[in-house]
Amino acid sequence: MSSRAIRVEITVAADLDAVWSLTQDPQSHARWDARFSRIVPTEQGEGGLWRFQYERGMLVRTIRGTGISLGSRLGADGARTSALRFTTTDRLSPLRDGRGYWRYEPVEGGVRFLTGYDYEPGWGALLDRVLVRPLVAWMTAYSFARLRRWVERGEEPERWPLWRAVLPWPRGRPRASDCTWSIGRPAAMADAPADLAALAAP
Repeated sequence: MSSRAIRVEITVAADLDAVWSLTQDPQSHARWDARFSRIVPTEQGEGGLWRFQYERGMLVRTIRGTGISLGSRLGADGARTSALRFTTTDRLSPLRDGRGYWRYEPVEGGVRFLTGYDYEPGWGALLDRVLVRPLVAWMTAYSFARLRRWVERGEEPERWPLWRAVLPWPRGRPRASDCTWSIGRPAAMADAPADLAALAAP
């Protein structure tokens, strides 16, 4: 795994259960998260463990892979976490084996929702550094902004496709800058749950 992990966070003015529901349900997840076109559960285990298949449509190809996720509702501070591993055998995928987490922290006025994740580059280290990783980080932040709009205002994510993000209007659209995000900082994986290290390969 590289040392250039991505970290994104945003505060959502909503109940923790509302954020949890839209991020843990596979169909809802694929609607707001621009990194996926489709997520299909294939197996559910005990304690919040489930396996899934995912797709991401690109210009002339659909990348397909598999993943495993473990959600936890436990936390002395009321926080919840979700650990994830994913992989693909598609040689044209820009992302290969990866791992990450989501963390949900109750704060005054809402929920601090954050992620940290890393992956093996599929198109080589140089292209990943200058193009793929910044794009993926931006897509994650834009997706978090869309999620917040959905939770807070009821604006469905389909109202804000990626192509609208590059237009100068409307001014009130969700933006990646609505989030705090970074690439390669040592603290990116600091909040990862212990479950992540023990999570089996997908």
